This record gives sequence, structure tokens and C-alpha cells, in this order.
Amino acid sequence: MSRTQCARCLRPETHCLCALIPQLDSRTRVLVIQHPSEVGHALNTARLAVLGLINAELVVGEVIEDLNGLLNRPGYLARLLFPGDDAQTLQANAGGSDTPHGQPLLLVVPDGTWRKARKLLHLNPALAALPRVTLGAAATSRYRLRKAPGPDALSTIEAITHALNTLEAPQTFNELLLPFDALIDGQIAAMDADTYQRNHL
Repeated sequence: MSRTQCARCLRPETHCLCALIPQLDSRTRVLVIQHPSEVGHALNTARLAVLGLINAELVVGEVIEDLNGLLNRPGYLARLLFPGDDAQTLQANAGGSDTPHGQPLLLVVPDGTWRKARKLLHLNPALAALPRVTLGAAATSRYRLRKAPGPDALSTIEAITHALNTLEAPQTFNELLLPFDALIDGQIAAMDADTYQRNHL
């Protein structure tokens, strides 16, 4: 028998995270392009990030219809948050006076494993053609349930939080991480100590 699911956060109703999800406004607009394989993932952090931001949108698919319309929103300067040889490190006020006409950024964030994210770029040339930006020195990930390639490898919600903290300083967006922390704590609590020690430490 399947458990009743919250229609908003997609968690079982007994573990709903909606009470912890903030409603934060930002000058930067966030557009998350999510690979379909991530939708049913128990740790769908991109959805939590978009739910917590007023100026954000989540689009799911491999080939995105009307991608040009999504990327060319009036008043915004689109940048892809993804590493690359010519990627520029995000800096405070990067969506302000040092962009043409003081336009805020449309921060486009692919969501999936590295392989799936690269596939999104391959299947959507307009996405791959965007100028790229990367995060500066980031804090160690709080994602304690996966084997990360390095201590600075962040989940999608952590990457978005770090990017907004940088772009819109001194405003902070750390409240976005409240449901994420609760999600991780809940997953760990559901394991026995030996399993967690063996697989995640």
C-alpha cells in the first residue's frame, strides 16, 4: 500500500517539508532545467529550491520546448551555471551595475547527474550556447548521503543558495537549506547506524 504524498513537496505526507520551505524573493531569476530521471528521486533538491524562491521556475524534460522563450525573458541576462573553460566566477553584484543596462541575471541551472546534465546541454544547443558562470570557493557540502567527487561538490539546492548569496550579498538565502537539512536528517534517522557509518562516512 503506497503512502499518501504531499502534492507540493512530493514527500510522503507523514514527512512533508512544506512548513520549512521559505518564500524568498530575489532580483536574480532562477530557471532549473531538470532531467526527467530526477523527478522521482527521494532527494529532489531542485524542487525544494524552486518552491522556496518566488522568482524561480522548474522545467522538466530532455528536449525543452520553447527553450528560446524561457531563456530570453525581457529584462534578464541569461547565464548557465555550469563549469567550462571560459566560465566566469560569480561575483557580488554580477546581476547589477556591471551588466548591460543593470540587468539582473537569469541563472539557468541544469539538474541531474553530471552525465545527465551534459546530455541536457547536448540535446539543447541554445542551453549549451549560453555564457557560463561557476561558483567561487564554496563551503563543504551538507549532503551527507552521497559519495561526492570532492568536498566542494554541491547539491542543486546548495549551488543555487551559494550563487544567490554571492550575487545578492549582503542578503542571504540560507533559509532555502532548512527543508534540505531536515530531509537529510530524516533519511539518516531512517537508517541503522551501521548502514550510515558503512556507506556514507
